[in-house]
Amino acid sequence: MLGDDAELTAAVLAAQDGDETAFRTVYRAVHPRLLGYIRTLVGEPDAEDVASEAWLQIARDLPRFSGDADRFRGWAARIARNRALDHIRMRGRRPAIGGDETELTGRAADSDTAGEAFESLATGRTLSLIARLPQDQAEAVVLRVVVGLDAKTAAETLGKRPGAVRTAAHRGLKRLAELLGDDPESVDALGAMPPPRQPRGRAVTSAGVTHTRARTQKDM
Repeated sequence: MLGDDAELTAAVLAAQDGDETAFRTVYRAVHPRLLGYIRTLVGEPDAEDVASEAWLQIARDLPRFSGDADRFRGWAARIARNRALDHIRMRGRRPAIGGDETELTGRAADSDTAGEAFESLATGRTLSLIARLPQDQAEAVVLRVVVGLDAKTAAETLGKRPGAVRTAAHRGLKRLAELLGDDPESVDALGAMPPPRQPRGRAVTSAGVTHTRARTQKDM
């Protein structure tokens, strides 16, 4: 297990025992990437509110979670996605990212990446370009590259087959590389991102609500 993953796993375990400092460590490690994912779903104006709702549920259900850092990222991403979709339904709006998924064949692409783009994506301005991708491609790219999920965990988060997620990510990264080539300012926004982590087991889904005191973003 990588050093950062080992630290996150330890922090999650401590947070489950009620350690507030450990929970803040978990929040700071996961929140920036989770927020980037939420932005691709609901847009910038509503992202912080949806993220707050997601973290309230994460804090509430944390004692029932079981798994390591990889599983926690997938679990948190699924909660964030559900809260984002609830928000979209409540507002009666379509997701911030458009397109459809009917063209996917479910077969993996020849490559799981599009050159260096897979290893050099950044948040910030690049996320605004990701939002221009079809919805299935944008979610796959953000979950795999920004959030750092492996194909299996990303597929479980989206309710798809791993091959479909790999295909969507591959196509999205190819298109993103084209968009970056057309936008020199976005090329300057690129920074080093860690490669997607390898699967360690089945992702854990959110369970019931506990009576643990809910933490707010102000506590983090």
